[in-house]
Amino acid sequence: MSRNPFSHIDLRVRSFANVTGFYRAVLPELGFTVWWGEEGGEWRGAATPESFPAKAFLGFTEDPTHKPNATCIAFWVNTREEVDRIAEIVKRAGGRNIEGPAHCPEYSEGYYAVFFEDPDGNRFEVVHRTK
Repeated sequence: MSRNPFSHIDLRVRSFANVTGFYRAVLPELGFTVWWGEEGGEWRGAATPESFPAKAFLGFTEDPTHKPNATCIAFWVNTREEVDRIAEIVKRAGGRNIEGPAHCPEYSEGYYAVFFEDPDGNRFEVVHRTK
């Protein structure tokens, strides 16, 4: 059984209303298909379908004073075509400051990625790398 070395990511956003549609469009494409926290009417995150300890999940905390910074969360996918496909979904869902998808030899010869921000300015990357 594999394990998730991060346990989870707790991401701050300024406004659930501003980002919920974006994450509902993008996260399933990255394998986060189990929505949680809606019992009280507010969405709080998404998880992969595996059981713990292999389960990965992203939790969201609404903080109107949140100020995004240079921290970047990167997701790995199996192929360059998946990077391309997810980049299109990010664009349609309202991603900001999109760079790529492109080959990024400055990171490694087999590095292919798209970089973007969510509607609140949090930074992300979707990458396929062979080296």
